[in-house]
Amino acid sequence: MNKLLNKKSQFGSYHENDVVFLLKDLSSYELEGTTEHREKKIQSGQHYSETLPIEYQPPDHYMQVFRETLEEYKQKVALCTGIVAEQIFHQKGKDTVLVSLARAGTPIGILIKRYILAKYQENLPHYSVSIIRDKGIDENAIHYILKNHPGKQIQFIDGWTGKGAISIELTKACQVFKEKYGIVLDDTLAVLADPGQCTRLYGTREDFLIPSACLNSTVSGLVSRTVLNGQLIGSEDFHGAKYYKNLIHADVSNEYIDIVSNEFPMIQREAFEAFERTLNNQMEATFKGMDEVVRMAKEFGIDSTHFVKPGVGETTRVLLRRVPWKILIKDTDSPYVRHILLLAKERNVEIVHYPNMSYTCCGLIKKVSDSQ
Repeated sequence: MNKLLNKKSQFGSYHENDVVFLLKDLSSYELEGTTEHREKKIQSGQHYSETLPIEYQPPDHYMQVFRETLEEYKQKVALCTGIVAEQIFHQKGKDTVLVSLARAGTPIGILIKRYILAKYQENLPHYSVSIIRDKGIDENAIHYILKNHPGKQIQFIDGWTGKGAISIELTKACQVFKEKYGIVLDDTLAVLADPGQCTRLYGTREDFLIPSACLNSTVSGLVSRTVLNGQLIGSEDFHGAKYYKNLIHADVSNEYIDIVSNEFPMIQREAFEAFERTLNNQMEATFKGMDEVVRMAKEFGIDSTHFVKPGVGETTRVLLRRVPWKILIKDTDSPYVRHILLLAKERNVEIVHYPNMSYTCCGLIKKVSDSQ
């Protein structure tokens, strides 16, 4: 296997002891295109992972909403982190390797690592790797981890679930990995929020606003979305990403981690009690959210569920890097959608009051033919 797999790259703006990115550095390549041009390419058959959206640079009033949101929900994020971390540590113990899915999973993985270190004085290794819908997980990265941590158990981590596409992709990837290499990986995905009911390892099933969902690379270590482009990624390479060093002035990645981590002493007892309750009442994954997505697609005449993105995190992504058609909101007075309303107004996207769903909101992507 390529020597590249035996050395980890210094990548991203996080502290080195918080996370190691197993990603090929594509910073010198021009991969970004306008949102509209990229959407046209995607809907014409190009895979979304071959290119990158232009990074949204939020104006001051949007950053103010981010900071207010962080202040308001820092303890809730800390509590959900603690609940998930307690489950991971009590199920797998000190022989766990935390593997977050880049990039939304990365700050969550760091928070879980820090909670376990603070509570149990165990400094678990933490990597961030790429998984891509319809393409699978970065097998080279998994081989690297297994080689460097023999006998340890991998725990995959993401930020939240929408309709469960990544949960399904992870299960599929673990099955493929077993068939190819005879190695069994645990496909249980740990998340802070699981509104789609796609996993049994979560902090809450409430569709609340995880503040890191508000931003892109500037709250994720200045790392882009991951890239799998055959012209740039060889068979022995890790999947790729860009490191946006030019955005260092706007980076709040470590500030976000520190602010939430500072809440851990206040929530440890409540997190442990919530974890104990899960021992007797662990809710299984039902993928209930997908039923709602199918219904919404039918109601709004949408051909593919790929164009329906439920949940606060996914709706934010639609507004930041796709071409949105409509935004469905359960309650426009909800504090979880303040940034959604700002972005929708900025992009002139219609808001539809839609109380008949379990999600807080849902983003509908515009068809290219409608966006001319």
